[in-house]
Amino acid sequence: MNVRPSPIRILAVDDHPMFRQGIAGLVAAQSDMCLVAEAGNGQDAIQQFRAHHPDVTLMDLQMPEMNGLDALIAIRGEFPDARIIVLTTYLGDVQALRALKAGARGYLLKTSLHKELGDTIRAVHAGRKVLSNEVSFQLAEHAGEDALTPAEIRVLRLIANGYANKEIAARLSISEETIKSQVRSILSKLNANDRTHAAMIGLKRGIIEL
Repeated sequence: MNVRPSPIRILAVDDHPMFRQGIAGLVAAQSDMCLVAEAGNGQDAIQQFRAHHPDVTLMDLQMPEMNGLDALIAIRGEFPDARIIVLTTYLGDVQALRALKAGARGYLLKTSLHKELGDTIRAVHAGRKVLSNEVSFQLAEHAGEDALTPAEIRVLRLIANGYANKEIAARLSISEETIKSQVRSILSKLNANDRTHAAMIGLKRGIIEL
């Protein structure tokens, strides 16, 4: 008699109840997996992980109280074998890189869940890493480029919030000349035409968030 293997036990983490419902529906349609718990923010995700020890966790990145990246780092710190798939609406290579460095085993765009979720969960459960094609392309496109320094990211975030160089200098207590030099470096590294273009690229690639 063939004994059916235990279903893959899944924790879904997202701050939108409707989206969690959608995931529950997709998981329910797979005969080899079941949803054991849900969480609406990163803090809750850590508690649910401790309580249920899921085989695979589906983790949104943008959440209130504690974001998905911080939750991922905390869970992996406590449970190094945790298999976590990041789900996001953002196609940012920098954001993907941060998640992968923090130990994410998969990175999927929410727009491709219907097609790819089941196979991605199975692959990650089997010990493989999975990136959606779009994300792989983004990572490859920017590989080898000079990354912005933490100081430049701080300046870019203030540019995106509408501050002029003089105001940024005052806020960071450094000279306006230093800020101008950092802005030049930011434009060069991002291949941006101007400050507004740099802010747009920063947001699109996940270097900064507003």
